Amino acid sequence: MSSKENAAVNQLFEKLECRYALRVLWALRDGHPQTFRLLQDSVGGITPNTLNTRIKELRECGLLDHGSDGYTVTPVGQDLLKRLSDVQAFATRWSAARVKK
Repeated sequence: MSSKENAAVNQLFEKLECRYALRVLWALRDGHPQTFRLLQDSVGGITPNTLNTRIKELRECGLLDHGSDGYTVTPVGQDLLKRLSDVQAFATRWSAARVKK
Protein backbone atom coordinates (compact mmCIF):
# COMPACT_ATOMS: atom_id res chain seq x y z
CA MET A 1 0.00 0.00 0.00
CA SER A 2 1.37 3.38 -0.95
CA SER A 3 1.79 6.12 1.61
CA LYS A 4 -1.05 8.04 -0.05
CA GLU A 5 -3.38 5.02 0.27
CA ASN A 6 -2.24 4.46 3.83
CA ALA A 7 -2.98 8.10 4.67
CA ALA A 8 -6.50 7.76 3.23
CA VAL A 9 -7.18 4.64 5.32
CA ASN A 10 -5.84 6.39 8.41
CA GLN A 11 -8.10 9.40 7.79
CA LEU A 12 -11.15 7.17 7.42
CA PHE A 13 -10.31 5.13 10.52
CA GLU A 14 -9.77 8.33 12.50
CA LYS A 15 -13.33 9.41 11.70
CA LEU A 16 -14.83 5.98 12.37
CA GLU A 17 -12.92 5.45 15.62
CA CYS A 18 -14.68 8.39 17.27
CA ARG A 19 -17.01 7.12 19.93
CA TYR A 20 -20.39 6.09 18.45
CA ALA A 21 -19.54 7.12 14.86
CA LEU A 22 -19.96 3.62 13.47
CA ARG A 23 -23.03 3.04 15.60
CA VAL A 24 -24.67 6.17 14.18
CA LEU A 25 -23.99 5.01 10.63
CA TRP A 26 -25.06 1.45 11.46
CA ALA A 27 -28.35 2.70 12.93
CA LEU A 28 -29.12 4.32 9.55
CA ARG A 29 -28.05 1.37 7.40
CA ASP A 30 -31.62 0.45 6.37
CA GLY A 31 -31.91 3.71 4.42
CA HIS A 32 -34.87 5.10 6.36
CA PRO A 33 -34.47 8.68 7.63
CA GLN A 34 -34.43 9.12 11.37
CA THR A 35 -35.12 12.20 13.45
CA PHE A 36 -32.56 13.22 16.06
CA ARG A 37 -34.56 11.59 18.87
CA LEU A 38 -35.17 8.36 16.96
CA LEU A 39 -31.50 8.20 16.02
CA GLN A 40 -30.52 8.73 19.65
CA ASP A 41 -32.81 5.83 20.65
CA SER A 42 -31.48 3.65 17.81
CA VAL A 43 -27.87 4.19 18.84
CA GLY A 44 -28.62 3.75 22.54
CA GLY A 45 -26.61 5.22 25.39
CA ILE A 46 -25.46 8.28 23.47
CA THR A 47 -25.91 11.72 24.98
CA PRO A 48 -27.48 14.48 22.87
CA ASN A 49 -24.21 16.42 22.93
CA THR A 50 -22.19 13.44 21.68
CA LEU A 51 -24.78 12.68 18.99
CA ASN A 52 -24.69 16.30 17.82
CA THR A 53 -20.90 16.11 17.60
CA ARG A 54 -20.93 12.83 15.66
CA ILE A 55 -23.62 14.08 13.29
CA LYS A 56 -21.60 17.21 12.58
CA GLU A 57 -18.40 15.21 11.95
CA LEU A 58 -20.14 12.62 9.76
CA ARG A 59 -21.84 15.35 7.74
CA GLU A 60 -18.54 17.21 7.29
CA CYS A 61 -16.86 14.12 5.90
CA GLY A 62 -19.78 13.39 3.54
CA LEU A 63 -21.14 10.22 5.15
CA LEU A 64 -24.35 11.62 6.62
CA ASP A 65 -26.95 14.11 5.45
CA HIS A 66 -30.06 15.76 6.85
CA GLY A 67 -33.28 16.17 4.92
CA SER A 68 -36.86 17.10 5.72
CA ASP A 69 -37.56 13.60 7.12
CA GLY A 70 -34.41 13.34 9.23
CA TYR A 71 -30.88 12.02 9.01
CA THR A 72 -29.81 9.62 6.27
CA VAL A 73 -26.61 8.07 5.03
CA THR A 74 -25.26 9.65 1.84
CA PRO A 75 -24.42 7.50 -1.20
CA VAL A 76 -20.78 7.56 -0.05
CA GLY A 77 -21.90 6.42 3.40
CA GLN A 78 -24.03 3.69 1.83
CA ASP A 79 -20.98 2.48 -0.09
CA LEU A 80 -19.02 2.31 3.16
CA LEU A 81 -21.83 0.42 4.93
CA LYS A 82 -22.07 -2.00 2.01
CA ARG A 83 -18.38 -2.74 2.42
CA LEU A 84 -18.85 -3.17 6.16
CA SER A 85 -21.86 -5.47 5.79
CA ASP A 86 -19.64 -8.53 6.19
CA VAL A 87 -18.94 -7.33 9.73
CA GLN A 88 -22.37 -8.55 10.85
CA ALA A 89 -21.78 -12.08 9.58
CA PHE A 90 -18.28 -12.08 11.04
CA ALA A 91 -19.53 -10.80 14.41
CA THR A 92 -22.16 -13.54 14.58
CA ARG A 93 -19.57 -16.26 13.88
CA TRP A 94 -17.04 -14.68 16.24
CA SER A 95 -19.56 -14.35 19.07
CA ALA A 96 -20.76 -17.94 18.64
CA ALA A 97 -17.16 -19.23 18.71
CA ARG A 98 -16.47 -17.31 21.93
CA VAL A 99 -19.53 -18.79 23.64
CA LYS A 100 -18.38 -22.34 22.78
CA LYS A 101 -15.08 -21.84 24.64
